[in-house]
Amino acid sequence: MKRILILTAMAVCSAAATAQNLQKGTYGYLYCHMSDGGEYTAYALSRDGYNYEDLNGGKAVIDPQVHARIEGGQRDAYITRSCDGKGYVMVTTDMCVAKSRKWDNYGIDLLKSDDLIHWTSVTFDYRQGPAIFMNPGAESVYKDWRTINRVWAPQIFWDPDYVWDDGSRGGYMIYYSMLNRPEEQYDRMYYSYADRSFTRLTQPRLLFDWGYATIDADINLLDDGLYHMLIKKEGGQPGIYTATSARLTTGWGEPVEDDYVSFEGRKKCEGSSAFQLIGDKTWRVAYIQYSDNPKHYRICKADANLRNFHDPVDIKGVTGPQHGSFMRLTRKEYKRLRKHFGTGSR
Repeated sequence: MKRILILTAMAVCSAAATAQNLQKGTYGYLYCHMSDGGEYTAYALSRDGYNYEDLNGGKAVIDPQVHARIEGGQRDAYITRSCDGKGYVMVTTDMCVAKSRKWDNYGIDLLKSDDLIHWTSVTFDYRQGPAIFMNPGAESVYKDWRTINRVWAPQIFWDPDYVWDDGSRGGYMIYYSMLNRPEEQYDRMYYSYADRSFTRLTQPRLLFDWGYATIDADINLLDDGLYHMLIKKEGGQPGIYTATSARLTTGWGEPVEDDYVSFEGRKKCEGSSAFQLIGDKTWRVAYIQYSDNPKHYRICKADANLRNFHDPVDIKGVTGPQHGSFMRLTRKEYKRLRKHFGTGSR
C-alpha cells in the first residue's frame, strides 16, 4: 500500500506540472513575506491583489528560532504549492543582520506544510560543504566551502523533466545567489534540486555569469514557451531587468537593456516577485524600493509578456512589507488562515 501511495503521488506530480509552479485558487491572494519590522516571515491576505490585511497582526507566522537553525532569522520568503497540489513548500534565507551586524549569511531553510499553518523544515549550512548534499561526490563549485559569504534569496520552480540518478523524474529547482569572496569576485546565480520530500538538495551548479553581480531572481514560464526571469543587476546599469531562456538551467541570455523597472528614477529597488491577477493574462510585479526612508513596497503592471512595466503603486494594508512572494488561494484556504491567525494590527 505504501508503495502504491508513493507511485500515485509521483504520477500526480508529473501530471500536475508542466515546468511551472502549480496555480490554484480563484478567491484571493496570500502575500508571504519577510517583515521589515524583524527578520521573520509574515502573512497578509487580499481579495484584489493590491489591498491586504495583516494576519497575526503582522507578527511571525513561523518561529524563526525553530526553523532558521543557523542565525535564527528568516528573510525573503518564497512560497508555492507542492507539485501534487496537496501541500505547500517554502524557502527562506537563513540570516539575521540584527544579530550578526553584517550582510553575510551561510545557508537556507526548506519548509513544507499541509495547511499553511504548521510547518516542518530542514536547514542547510553551506559552510559544511559537500557532505550536506545528496550527491557529495559530485564536482563542487567551490574548493573551500568554509569561506562562503552569502546564500541569498532562494526561490522554487517545479521541473517535471529533471532526471534523478535512479531514472525517476521531477524535482524542485531551488535557485539563489551565492558569494565566496576568496574564490569569486561577485554574487552569481546558482541552482540546486530538491527531491519530492523537500528535505534533500543536490550540490549547487552555476546558472549563469554575466560578468557582474546579480541577485533576487524570479522565474516564470509564459505563454510564449520561454522562461522569463526578473533579476536585480548590481553591476552595469543597476536595476530590475528581465532575461529569457528556452531552458530552465541553461541559455539565459543577458537582460533586455531597454525595458526594465526604470520609472523609479535613482531610487534603489530589489526583491521582485511577479504574479498574475485571477482571470488576467497580464502581470503584476512587486518589489521593495529600499533606498526610501521609510521604504516603499511597490506593485507595478506589466504586459502578458512580462514587459512594458508601468503604473507603480504602493501595496496597501501591510505592516512592514518586504521581499516576499504571492500565491493565489481558494476560499477554503483564505477563510482557514483568517480564522486561525486573525486579522488587523495587535
